[in-house]
Amino acid sequence: MSELSTPNLMLAVGNSMMGDDGAGPMLFDLMQENPIENWLAINGGSSPESVTHQVRALQPKRLLIVDAADIGLNPGEIRVIDPDDIAEMFIMSTHNLPLNFLIDQLKDDIDEIIFLGIQPDLVGFYMPMNEQVITAVQQVYQALPHWEGLGGFKLFDGE
Repeated sequence: MSELSTPNLMLAVGNSMMGDDGAGPMLFDLMQENPIENWLAINGGSSPESVTHQVRALQPKRLLIVDAADIGLNPGEIRVIDPDDIAEMFIMSTHNLPLNFLIDQLKDDIDEIIFLGIQPDLVGFYMPMNEQVITAVQQVYQALPHWEGLGGFKLFDGE
């Protein structure tokens, strides 16, 4: 492991000015305020593809991508979404490139890539963040220090 590498990297995706789409950036902020041992965080904002060079340079063993994902569940529900399913699912996204392209770019360099989606309620400019979404972000933050496998979250199975 090089001196630059980190075991775990969280890549936040989303726009904090767009209500519940700010779930990823909120997790990034929590991790900046109270760092978690063996975890680093990068805020990819609305164009996570622009930070792929930083992600590669850190050489993480595990990459956790956290984003609001409209998968038809109740607001604040959290699911791990198989990267292969992202392409088939119409996941509402405020981002320039579909996340499966980003994941495909990185999977040659990173052993484990997990996409964690948090179901938003409202996504719109200057909307407040839903309480259930805030609670979900806090749940993800609390799961990070002991992360194993899917972090204790369920795999999305099309529910």
